[in-house]
Amino acid sequence: MATSVSSIATRINSIDILRALTMILMIFVNDLWSLKNIPAWLGHVEHGVDGIGLADTVFPAFLFIVGMSMPFALQARKQKGDTTWQLVQHVLTRALALLIMGVFLVNGESINATASGLPRLLYNTMCCLSFILIWNVEGKNANKFLANISKMIGVITLLILAYYYRGGKDPNIEYFAPHWWGILGLIGWAYLASGLVTVFAKDNFYIIAGAWIFFAILSMVSHAGMLPASLSFIPDAIRGGTLTGLTMGGVLTAYIFQYFRNKDDDKKLTITLLVFSAVLIVLSVLTRPYWGLAKLGATPAWLFLCSAFTIIAFMVIYWMVDVYGRDAWTAIVRPAGTNTLLCYLIPYFAYATTRLIGVHLPGFMLEGSIGLIKSLLFALLCVGITGLLNKNGVRLKI
Repeated sequence: MATSVSSIATRINSIDILRALTMILMIFVNDLWSLKNIPAWLGHVEHGVDGIGLADTVFPAFLFIVGMSMPFALQARKQKGDTTWQLVQHVLTRALALLIMGVFLVNGESINATASGLPRLLYNTMCCLSFILIWNVEGKNANKFLANISKMIGVITLLILAYYYRGGKDPNIEYFAPHWWGILGLIGWAYLASGLVTVFAKDNFYIIAGAWIFFAILSMVSHAGMLPASLSFIPDAIRGGTLTGLTMGGVLTAYIFQYFRNKDDDKKLTITLLVFSAVLIVLSVLTRPYWGLAKLGATPAWLFLCSAFTIIAFMVIYWMVDVYGRDAWTAIVRPAGTNTLLCYLIPYFAYATTRLIGVHLPGFMLEGSIGLIKSLLFALLCVGITGLLNKNGVRLKI
């Protein structure tokens, strides 16, 4: 299966929309903590339980979409003249940025406000503001000197936050450290492994397919406890196989998609991806009795099932948006798909702002169906703020 250089760089609207809807769903489920009396299936399933809720399908979908976008982004850079080494540098710098952001935000989860002198909401807000200062994309007419000063302020602020950070509870006070990598950090590790494979595969479909099979098997081997202890130095997001398997599944799907799209054969494209989804579902059923179906355990069954769900969702959106042109509704969600990282950070500012100005919603708006509507509107508000910031020159790019 060959993929032409000239065609793979085309931007696919349906991928942007799928990414946007996934981000909206992520903000929605992350806001469920504020509600009472809502269906249990909407939230996360507790550790050790065999099963998943809606919230447990969002993160794997996002990882899968990261993989789907990767071949298009890398090929676009190649068309602009990037060498293999420049592509490697691009992958490394993006992964590093995600790891940095992930570590700072994850430390905020256990910050000791008294020992640090900073409440959690203020710490998170300062971190997110620093990310924007460092990774904002300047316009063509931007003052380069001021842009560099902004980046320096962002870096210095993060260094100060890390220096003064204290976490945990007395007397076991902890210093700033990657206690775990956080959502963004886990994405960073999976992106790093998948990105390097994709760069060195040089559009070879069989290498991509082989890499996906490798990480899928690695997920099973890891859960079977068969990995040698000597590999413990490799981050679990890579060594465990599951998270990188999700991202590589997205890369593989992108190449299958582009192959049939080049042939203008939507029928065979749909049949192939639906068959792939069916195989994934069967693999999920076959592996579930051994290791269960769980997000917190990052089990193989979770990898296969959520990959299938994402492919099916993508095909529905592709036919609606790219084939039939029913895309008028996408305008309201598009900012979440084109500037996803900024959209992800907006809730941190929103929670801090509402606490600062003392906003307290009445109880009836925080439970049941009305509460769910509130959380959905909150997610859409975050998207709207992202779009407004985009129009005023705030766009994150790593």
